[in-house]
Amino acid sequence: MAGITGQGSLFPVERPGPHGFSYEAGFLSEAEEEGLLETIAHIAVRPLVFQGFEAKRKVKSFGYDYHFDSRTITQGRPISQAFAPLLEKVSAHLQLPVEDLKELLVTEYPPGSVINWHRDAPPFDVVIGVSLLSDCQFRFRPYAKSEQRRSNIIAVPVMRRSLYVIRGEARSEREHSIAPVQEKRYSLTLRTLKAI
Repeated sequence: MAGITGQGSLFPVERPGPHGFSYEAGFLSEAEEEGLLETIAHIAVRPLVFQGFEAKRKVKSFGYDYHFDSRTITQGRPISQAFAPLLEKVSAHLQLPVEDLKELLVTEYPPGSVINWHRDAPPFDVVIGVSLLSDCQFRFRPYAKSEQRRSNIIAVPVMRRSLYVIRGEARSEREHSIAPVQEKRYSLTLRTLKAI
C-alpha cells in the first residue's frame, strides 16, 4: 500500500455536534482509500454475533478482542503492518503516540445494515474512525435515558475517506448509532485503551 500523506488538520465538525466529536472530510486521498480497500479484500471478515444475534455487518479485530458475554478484552492478533501508514497518519493528526492505538476493527456494512444505539466497550478510550467506499449518517443522543428525546438527537453526515474522533463528552455522556447505509461501506475503527 502506498504511504499515507497529510492533508490538512483535524477540526471540530462545523454543523452542531456533541463536545468531543471531531471530523475531517477528505482525510484520505482516493489512492489511499483504494490501497486500504485492497488490503481489506484479503481479510476474512465474519458476521458479528451479539448476545446470540447475528448482525448484518461483518468484522475482524486486530490488537485486542472484546468479548460481549464477559465484557472483557484479550490480546488478539497484531495489527497488520499493511495498516502502518494509516496508523502513522492518524497518530500525527491527533498528536497521539502511534503505540497508543491498541485496537483496529475492520467492519463491512452491506446495504441496509445499521449500528444500534450504543457506547463503545468500556475498556476502550478514544474512538477514531475512517470511512471507506460510501457515506453514512452518525446520530448522537444523551446516554442518560431521562434526556433521550427526539429533539436531543444530533445527526452528522460522515463521508467516505473522512476521519472522525469520539472522545470526552461525546464518548462518556453520549451514545451513537449509524442509520441504515445505502451502499456497501467499510470502516476502520482505531481505539486507545483506558489507563488501568
